[in-house]
Amino acid sequence: MRIALVGANGQLGSDLVRVLQPVHNLTPLTHADVEVTDPESVETMMRRCEPDIVLNMAAFHKVDVCEDEIEQTFDVNVYGVRNLALACRVHDVALVHMSTDYVFGGDKERNIPYVETDPPAPINVYGISKLAGEYLARCILDRCFIFRVAGLYGVAGSSGKGGNFVELMLRLARGGKGIRVVDDQRTTPTYTMDLARQITAVIGTEHYGLYHATSQGDCTWYEFAAEIFRQSGLNPNLSRARTGDFGEKATRPAYSVLENKALQKIGMDIMRPWQEALGVYLEERKQR
Repeated sequence: MRIALVGANGQLGSDLVRVLQPVHNLTPLTHADVEVTDPESVETMMRRCEPDIVLNMAAFHKVDVCEDEIEQTFDVNVYGVRNLALACRVHDVALVHMSTDYVFGGDKERNIPYVETDPPAPINVYGISKLAGEYLARCILDRCFIFRVAGLYGVAGSSGKGGNFVELMLRLARGGKGIRVVDDQRTTPTYTMDLARQITAVIGTEHYGLYHATSQGDCTWYEFAAEIFRQSGLNPNLSRARTGDFGEKATRPAYSVLENKALQKIGMDIMRPWQEALGVYLEERKQR
């Protein structure tokens, strides 16, 4: 396939390049190559790349900043998606769009993960914008894949392109000070290389639709940190914190675990347990 990958230099975008480039005619695109909030820039990209499918990894995802920068958040996460979807419809091209566990409000009964048919109820600006982007993409375009993901970390984050939770924990542990991590938000950390392989498998089909795509299992952020340190052979002073202890502006869902039910239905859920994926990531970062 001829693939245009928007946001190719992010954590997920970088791993998609690694997976897709050997087998497809891939054009990696950064913000310097296309401005998704500008319809003319999007149209120029479509004419230049002539893709069979567009993968949109562009997003404004600094959750607390989104609460103040509402216009910019919607420009990228809503209108940018609209621009891409409209261009894809004109050129008869499929679209892949990334969404988030934050489209849910965390009000579901604990220990029952959200599935694709559960009604969304976002509780922060970021979640609202991502849900609106989903709706526009699905309204405009029939040939559309939407993936809801959570807790992403990847090797691009470890090389200084924005960082990730794993790298933050390792850096704090090296600093020798006490570390406090929230223990009342439950999610699923997801390694971007695993996700890149999952996306690649699905977009080779015509199973268009909405998918949850996270690693298997779930944990709190405190439990994730504890596992990072266990697998890394570190023993810092780690303690539990509660939501709000750090003065975050955006409200986070207390429970946003996703089940990959739609992937399971088509027999294509290849995501492994989060603990196993973390071990692979920690080994890979040693080679970087």
